[in-house]
Amino acid sequence: MESLNKKKELLKSVIIVAGGSGKRMNNLIPKQFLLLRDLPVLMHTVLKFYNFNADIEIVLVLPENNIEIWKNLCKKHQFNINHKMTKGGKERFFSVKNGLDLIEHKSGLIAIHDGVRPLIDSETILKGLLTAEKHQTAIPVIDVTDSIRLVEKDKNFQLDRNKLKRVQTPQIFDIQLIKEAYKKDFNPDYTDDASVVEAAGHKIFLFEGNIENIKITTKFDLDFAEFLTTKFSNIKQ
Repeated sequence: MESLNKKKELLKSVIIVAGGSGKRMNNLIPKQFLLLRDLPVLMHTVLKFYNFNADIEIVLVLPENNIEIWKNLCKKHQFNINHKMTKGGKERFFSVKNGLDLIEHKSGLIAIHDGVRPLIDSETILKGLLTAEKHQTAIPVIDVTDSIRLVEKDKNFQLDRNKLKRVQTPQIFDIQLIKEAYKKDFNPDYTDDASVVEAAGHKIFLFEGNIENIKITTKFDLDFAEFLTTKFSNIKQ
């Protein structure tokens, strides 16, 4: 147990990016603040990393006009887990960059996670940590099970799904490596943190994610998450 706890302590920080809105759900409430089992989605996400390692440095990145809303929600739900906050940017790249500016640790590993992925589990976080400990980079992926076609203008082509993976978060990196990578100028091709690190010349290593680790973007996703957490008691409070 002591050895496992020492491993967990290698993950020094987590940046949780929560810049979404409620537009896809036709809801005025940002999706990270919608209730899942009587608690805002984002609080579940924070709890997952706190339960993994209570000493982890937690940084939340929120739209500037959501920061006061979050503070009020913390008071309402008596949510007292220690964390830092910063405002998000126009693109995810700038949001993560702002989060990195608050990281105090000079060595170790850092996770970057979507605020609306509240079903991440400790086993997956640990797998990512162990991969990043060995290789400095680690991103969770799951198999593509649907048939895939590439559309180009008026033509479309079948792709080999066995060569494709669906990317999740948390993406975990050596702290100095990711900070250095984010010194580069923004490029619209950066769709996640791995693409930034890859553009800086580093190899990206993959590990197996968990299929329940869905990103909540629609009402169906929220209903499905409610079903999963009720059925399997996946969320610890």
